[in-house]
This record gives sequence, structure tokens and C-alpha cells, in this order.
Amino acid sequence: MADGTPPGYVIGLDIGTTSTIAALVALPAKIAATASRPVTLSAPRTGWAEEDPEEWWRNSCAVLGEVMAALPEGAALHGICVTGMLPAIVLLDADGQILRPSIQQSDGRCGAEVRELAAEVAEEAFLARTGNGINQQLAAAKLRWIAAHEPDVFARVATVFGSYDFINLRLTGLRGVERNWALEAGFVDLADHRIAADLVALSGLPVEAVPPLHASHDVIGAVTASAAEATGLPEGLTVFGGAADHIASALAAGLTAPGDVLLKFGGAGDIIVISDSVRADPRMFLDYHLVPDLYAPNGCMAATGSALNWFSALLVPDAGDEKPHRRLDRLAGEIPPGSDGVLCLPYFLGEKTPIHDPLARGTFTGLSFNHGTGHLWRALLEAVAYAFRHHLEVLDEIGHRPVRLFASDGGSASRVWMQIMADVAGRPVQVLGNDHGSCAGAAWVAAVASGAADWDEIGALVTYGETFSPKPGAVRSYDARYAAFRALYVALKPIFYAGETAAGPTDQPF
Repeated sequence: MADGTPPGYVIGLDIGTTSTIAALVALPAKIAATASRPVTLSAPRTGWAEEDPEEWWRNSCAVLGEVMAALPEGAALHGICVTGMLPAIVLLDADGQILRPSIQQSDGRCGAEVRELAAEVAEEAFLARTGNGINQQLAAAKLRWIAAHEPDVFARVATVFGSYDFINLRLTGLRGVERNWALEAGFVDLADHRIAADLVALSGLPVEAVPPLHASHDVIGAVTASAAEATGLPEGLTVFGGAADHIASALAAGLTAPGDVLLKFGGAGDIIVISDSVRADPRMFLDYHLVPDLYAPNGCMAATGSALNWFSALLVPDAGDEKPHRRLDRLAGEIPPGSDGVLCLPYFLGEKTPIHDPLARGTFTGLSFNHGTGHLWRALLEAVAYAFRHHLEVLDEIGHRPVRLFASDGGSASRVWMQIMADVAGRPVQVLGNDHGSCAGAAWVAAVASGAADWDEIGALVTYGETFSPKPGAVRSYDARYAAFRALYVALKPIFYAGETAAGPTDQPF
């Protein structure tokens, strides 16, 4: 162990969008127990995405109790670290009571407020200070929406922070905010890595509404007696700062070298690159890596796996004994690269990075009577791969120079999709086998921060699957189709914006 601390256990807790998951890690490298509970995502209006923080806490109590039951009697438990989706907005009043459901990171209600901010603030200067552009991720945009539409709620806001910050408050009784939440919220000045009062003021709130800033590996408190009774955790257990879920996933994947890239094939598509310097660009998001002195520039595509789920439910409602995705993969595997001319745009929920266009939409073009279900499925798989390639090109333009590509999450189990990804990218793709990414990454923060492990020992928790190498003939075909993919969005954008005047963003860099 890092400082002679004997092997023991740590806990990672993930406050995810669809589930709350706890993992008990037996050091140096074993997932000893996991437990999960589903989370209810509410969409009371088109484009809205909300959740109940009290449900997160109830779930946390349940799953922590389950994994604690697996802790051997007398075993050393070094600490807990909580991770969660970013940047969810949780609002409390002066008594610490929840004012309204959280506004999730995927919520799209604040387009008008984004445009308002863009008219008030010079984006180039804002980008240089915060590392992030003016987009719907910013807490200021969401808070302005609250001020305009729920003024009674806004008037009572005493605390604004994130999902895992809220759970940390319930565990320790202490307010704090992890620095990646504050960075993506647009509140941190990179010149000194502190919360800036004038940046917070863009939200209409005083700087005091944002709790004290801390890093993931900082000790922020200890489990209180009441939290111990509710969760089964021992009273006095050390609680560490917390972590953004996508960055915790990158750590759990063993990504600690500049140029390493993680492609996450989940319901949404994430791409994260490791960097030793800040190269801010409005097309991407910027986060701190959990490893000190490193950064994790990243992008998020609104609909990847969720688009596949929609498609399979629509066209293959009953596949008998064969799972719909597997059947569709089999059909797509019989279709040549390029899907015999069928081309798809995967912007079914609008798009975040790199085009930041909420009015973009999903399309299929090039259809003829000779095309079948397999062509459409393959075109959709290819579209996501093209979108990932777009991100890789942006990262290269910025100067991050992607080197090694790793793939994770549910979609990485598709051999057809992973071969397409390697062919479209023109480079090998290494599939990861770790199913507990965010939880494992958070647990590792607790291990390192408690002195029980080193950052570079995370590789012991990583398992690897198949490596997919690009096929030269397919690479050439996809080079031509990728150019058509990029041109298709440009050609259709006027149609997406037909009837829109002030609505929607201005022309974004493409």
C-alpha cells in the first residue's frame, strides 16, 4: 500500500441518472460487493429532465446498507467517496430544505437564458477564464430560468450545488462543492482555481450561495451519528470530496496518460481525453482529472444508446428468444460499410458537443426499396461512430492529440459496433471489461486519499476485452461517408431552423 497502510476496504457511491449504485472495493483490486436502486427521471414538460434528491438519499441508504453487510467483521474501512451526474442543480433554502426537484444536466429548458448570457458576456473572455463556453451546461443559465419562471423559489435559494454534494451534506452535515461541479457550472476562474464572485453573479445569486470549494481527494468531513443509523456506515467514517461520474469512469478505466481517450457507449455518448494542460475550446467541456495536475477535456452526445433503444423498440418489438439488439447486429453485420448509401444523423435529442445545437434532429437519407432493417441499424451505428470521429478531430485540432482509444459501457459489447468504430476512426479500439466504472473510480479516490493506494495502481482494477483493429478497405469507405455525414448536417440545418427566428443558438463552430 502507498504509505504502509494495511489492505482494507473503501466504498464508492454513484448518484447516477438512472440508478444509484454502491460498490465495496477490497484493496488492492477486487469488487467485493455491489448494490443498486433505480432512479425516477421526470419530464413534466418537453425538454425537461428532473429528479428528486430525496430519492437519491433513500436509495443511498438502501445500497450502502447492502454493501456494508458484505464487509467482513473487523475489516478496516478507510473511507467513502461519492460520485454523480454533472452538473445537476440542487437548490436548498436557509434551513437546508430542498426547494424543488433537481434540474438535470440533460435538461434543455434554458435555451433563451443561454442566448441572454451570450448577448451579455463576451464568450472568448468567458472561455479563457472558465475553460467552458456559453452553453446549457452552465448553472447561470438554469438559475436564470428559475428566477424568471419560479421567482418564489429563487428568492429562497441559500445553497446551490450538485447531486453528490447533496449526498455529502446528508452524510456529514457540512456544505461543500466539488471543484468539477463548480468548473462546469461556470463559477471557477482558472487563473487561481477559485470560485469567482462575478461569475456566480451571472446567475443572480450571491457568491455565498455556493458552498466552499474542495477537490475530490480532500477530506470534507465524517459520517454523522444520524447518517450512520440511516446508512449502516460507521459513525466517524472519513468522507472524501466526491467526483463527477464521467471523470470517475475515466479513472476506473485506467486513463492517466495524456492522449488516452475513453469512448463511453451508454445511453448518451461521452468522450474523454486526458491532458496535462488547459486548451479551452467552446466546442467541448473542460473538467479536472481526479489525478492532481491533469485535466479531462470531454464531450457528450445527447443520444447514442438511447437512440438504439428507441429504434429497436420501434422496429423489432418482438424478437423471440433473440435479443433485439443482437438480432439487429446480426442483420447489420451482413451489410457492407457505408450501409449501401443510407446515411443517418444521430441528433434525435438535438446535440450537445461539438455542435451545441438543440434544434438539430435525427434523420435517415439515401433510402431506396432495396434497403431493409439491417441497413437502417448499421447506418445508426455508423452515425454514432462518425460523431465520435468528429470529436476526435476537434480534440486533435485543439492540440490534445488522441493516442489510444478505449471503449466502455453497454454498447461496447457489440462486436459489430466496435469494428465500425475502429474502421471509422482508422485506429484500434480497446474494449474495457470493467462494469463498475464510476463507483470503482470514486472508491479509488477514497483509497488514494486515505493513503491505502497510489493513483497509478488503478490499473489493477481494470480488465480488458477484445481489441478491434481497423480494416484498410473499410477505412477508405468510411472516409468518404464521413465527409458526407459532416456535409449533411450543414445542408439540413436551415430546415431544422425553419420557422425559428430568435429561437435556437446562433451559428456554432463546426
